[in-house]
Amino acid sequence: MARETKTAKRLRAQEIGRRLEQHFGQRPCPLHFDGDPFKLTIATLLSAQTTDARVNEVTPLLWEKYPSIEALANAVPYELEDILRPIGFYHVKAQNCIRCAQTVIDAFDGVVPHTIADLCKLPGVGRKTANVVMAEGFGIAEGIAVDTHVFRVAHLLGLSKGETPEQVEKDLCSLYPKEEWLHVNRRWVLFGREVCIARRPRCSSCPVQDLCPSARMDN
Repeated sequence: MARETKTAKRLRAQEIGRRLEQHFGQRPCPLHFDGDPFKLTIATLLSAQTTDARVNEVTPLLWEKYPSIEALANAVPYELEDILRPIGFYHVKAQNCIRCAQTVIDAFDGVVPHTIADLCKLPGVGRKTANVVMAEGFGIAEGIAVDTHVFRVAHLLGLSKGETPEQVEKDLCSLYPKEEWLHVNRRWVLFGREVCIARRPRCSSCPVQDLCPSARMDN
């Protein structure tokens, strides 16, 4: 098979994006955050190693007990841990929540920062979380959030051979126009959860099967 040119790969990537937009429509962010960037930051931080659904189960109680950044910054760790216990890694996550709130207050005057670099200064916030907050919280395209779903799908679709999330992000950003960066993570996560499922991919009903070099034609 002839090697795919950069132009052909870009056109294929954009057609994949168009079809996934048609397939999934305009679904809202799976994490509940009431339009508050700080709540989104905390929810995304908490979503590591668990599901969005489980995070959405604990955050109502979290915000009921700690209704402001200041309240969370002054939380008693063991009380916060009791709320976070169902989502796992609750010791570390409780510490990160408290320190994150404290840093927003001390370093950013109580306002969640609007850049990837500044968001990554918050305890517990890495580049993936920062990209989610930028896209879903502020509607600003500064990069593409690469989580496990996006990383896996990018390789299966033959759009990246990157060995790290940062390398995959760089590849995807080069294939999609900047205005599309806001949508890639959400749609690809849905695609990875509902269609391109890791252990049992539904290739026969996949909207991009003919564009995927990894598609199984007999399932």
